[in-house]
Amino acid sequence: MASKIKLIKEVFRYKDFIKRMPDLVRMVKRISKGEYKPKIRSFILPALAILYVLSPIDIIPDWIPVIGAMDDIAVLSLAIPALIRELEKFLIWEKERNSGIKTIEVNSD
Repeated sequence: MASKIKLIKEVFRYKDFIKRMPDLVRMVKRISKGEYKPKIRSFILPALAILYVLSPIDIIPDWIPVIGAMDDIAVLSLAIPALIRELEKFLIWEKERNSGIKTIEVNSD
């Protein structure tokens, strides 16, 4: 378990995620209070990824050197960008809420 925590810290540091942790905590609090409602698909992948990494059950067991940690890294590398995108949407929402300004969301798809 300690090696997984070390791995998670390294991935988060690599993605410059540690600096955003206070924002993430604020977002989770707003979600739990029902104030901020993210789209389920943009929040479920990161949540499942974190659960997978912390879980003792892996597709590739962690006791296999190097390869054992690769599945955890792969899962986090897919989930962190989705979480960062949702966090950026939250920060915009929070700024609008604090300033009282409403904006229209435009999809570039």
